[in-house]
Amino acid sequence: MNYRTEKDSLGEIQVPADKLWGAQTQRSLENFQIGTEKIPQELVTVFAYLKKAAAETNNKLGNLDDVRTRAIEAACDEILAGHLEGNFPLAVWMTGSGTQFNMNMNEVIAKKAVQIAVAGGESITVHPNDHVNRSQSSNDVFPTAMHAATLCLIEDRLFPAMDRLQSLLEKKAEEYKDIVKIGRTHLQDATPLTLGQEISGWARMIERNREMLVQGCEFLRDLAAGGTAVGTGINCPNEFGPLFAEELSRLTGKVFRTAKNKFHSLTSKDELVVAHGMLKALACDLMKIANDVRWLASGPRCGIGELIIPANEPGSSIMPSKVNPTQAEAVTMVAAQVMGNDATVGFAASQGNFELNVFMPVMAYNMIQSIRLLTDVMDSFGKHCIAGLEPNRERIEENLHRSLILVTGLVPLVGYDKACSIAKTAASQGLTLKEAAVESGLITAEEYDARMDVRKLAGLE
Repeated sequence: MNYRTEKDSLGEIQVPADKLWGAQTQRSLENFQIGTEKIPQELVTVFAYLKKAAAETNNKLGNLDDVRTRAIEAACDEILAGHLEGNFPLAVWMTGSGTQFNMNMNEVIAKKAVQIAVAGGESITVHPNDHVNRSQSSNDVFPTAMHAATLCLIEDRLFPAMDRLQSLLEKKAEEYKDIVKIGRTHLQDATPLTLGQEISGWARMIERNREMLVQGCEFLRDLAAGGTAVGTGINCPNEFGPLFAEELSRLTGKVFRTAKNKFHSLTSKDELVVAHGMLKALACDLMKIANDVRWLASGPRCGIGELIIPANEPGSSIMPSKVNPTQAEAVTMVAAQVMGNDATVGFAASQGNFELNVFMPVMAYNMIQSIRLLTDVMDSFGKHCIAGLEPNRERIEENLHRSLILVTGLVPLVGYDKACSIAKTAASQGLTLKEAAVESGLITAEEYDARMDVRKLAGLE
């Protein structure tokens, strides 16, 4: 491999000749060889938008000349187009402010900007700090990137996936709205409902989580940009924050605004905790839905067996014909990961010391991973499980009429205690509820039939 010599305030260092990064990136690459987790591509993309917005804002304020502005913006466009892949190699486990990654972006953009300018007949220098990072600090850029990345990923990726899953569930709820089945509470028989009603509860969970996330996203619209090192805005024009938010809004199509108090924005990560907490709420509901599906599909002959799940792949390497609820298992594993990520985000956010929180890269990594996993698993679960979910009508009917809890429908006629006695008689003597009720002399067969219509018990009539 060929190398070139780069230098920074610490001296010279060898950098691979085919890479655009500079000395600070190389030092981070060598000093933090920890784990396999790298800065996510989603953060690279958002940083490219931030650097482009910063260049344009500086230009409008007379703080950066036209030639360098256009070259920096063109370099950012190259990143956004995916043309500079392989130039952002840094580990998540670096400085807690994300300084080295900010410099990785600055160095790559500066080098590419010079190349673009030269190709266009312009002879300029572009400095990573003095030009690409002008009016910025890692301390305000990284928090800004976390807010922007989280908001964009939730709105552009997570919400569409939620909408798709909700739509599938609503379709199933409508399709099975007339199938009356036994309800279950405490894992024991309960009064009837329809399969459609049960699934409608699942659909509402997704809808409600979306409503909560919409509110959570409002907190992410406030940006730290303009606060620079400690929140005072040193080396940054006063107008930079508001203008930057306007420019980033234009570039991304999202609504952003400058934060009211930059001291808060740099040291506190409470807004991200709230947002991830809502991701955890979604994970909790997905866990519940997936568990319900696999319980109801259990067996299929020696379990509940009321649902039939698609046979996507062989379920066992030793037991022929076995079909497992693999999609539900994937959902529950993702949910567990998101809950773990939430613990990390919460603890990291509690560690802001004085003017800065220095747990930001791990928070960003976990936020992005949670959104990515939730998005992907909902699409997978919807496509490979929910879309093909079918009722086992025979088993549903059998379980419904075997349950003694239907006796609840007799309570208005005979009272709680006598209804309980009828159920106990049916259980001890092996009778049906109807047989036990008529034998008690408390109710006629006609009265029983009129009162115990399962459609009425499920609230359909």
